[in-house]
Amino acid sequence: MSVTTTVSTKHVPRKSGGTGSLAGANPDRFAGVSWTTAFFMGLFHIGAVWALIDFTWSGVVVLLATYYIALAWGIGMSYHRLLTHRAYKTPKFVEYFLTICATTALEGGALFWVATHRRHHQHSDSDMDPHTPRHGGFWAHMAWIIFGEAQHNNVTMTSKYAPDLSRDGFHVWLSKYHWVPLTIQGLALWALGGWNWVLWGVFLRVTLGLHATWLVNSATHLWGQRRFVTRDDSRNNWWVALLTFGEGWHNNHHAHPTSAAHGLAWYEVDLTYMHIRALELVGLATDVRRVKVDDAIEEAA
Repeated sequence: MSVTTTVSTKHVPRKSGGTGSLAGANPDRFAGVSWTTAFFMGLFHIGAVWALIDFTWSGVVVLLATYYIALAWGIGMSYHRLLTHRAYKTPKFVEYFLTICATTALEGGALFWVATHRRHHQHSDSDMDPHTPRHGGFWAHMAWIIFGEAQHNNVTMTSKYAPDLSRDGFHVWLSKYHWVPLTIQGLALWALGGWNWVLWGVFLRVTLGLHATWLVNSATHLWGQRRFVTRDDSRNNWWVALLTFGEGWHNNHHAHPTSAAHGLAWYEVDLTYMHIRALELVGLATDVRRVKVDDAIEEAA
């Protein structure tokens, strides 16, 4: 079963709608540091550089495979389109498997990720957006996670923005121990390919994946085309879409956040949606939400 909504658009420039500003940013936002986050971010970036020095082709293969699993199956299919926006439904065993894949991206547990992203949509590019570029491009890209509020275990925030996940025992447990799957993956890579595979499949891959996801927060609110008028600065950015398996068609997404498909034109390649469509064809995805674009002008909130 699928749900299709017809919407309208023309490929003309659209004004931005974000209301946030540097004046509205907390002037002390860089004063506090999440030292645990900063330590591990530094450690993984050092490991990423080490991986490049210790180059092997087998390491490249491991990186590509683990990057695909973490970002396409994990962040795109699970955290974003399934858990955050409920753009489709799957049996619980599929949902839980995809969520485990997402934890290997080292972007926090599902409760934190979903609550933060829902908050972003509610306050997108206003001063209450946790990572608006209107408070600075560096802030939107990665400073918000290092200097911002430490909300990984903020029960009040997660229960407000992700009450559905807070009632699911598996998601609550995995959010608390979200580092376990990546640790197991790292041990498996070490056993199979030694330290080189750990450097490429964990340290470099996680670092690249983090920056790819952060580019959705920063670059796709700064550079690209705006098909729809929205109340934020979201843009469609083709190169971010390539790095994130379709997440870069961000203006489309902000205009129609519950659509399983972010690429709305034939040339907007959206591999994550193709995966969802494949699950639908074999009966493992239902109630897949889609939008159909025609030629009239659409103004979306």
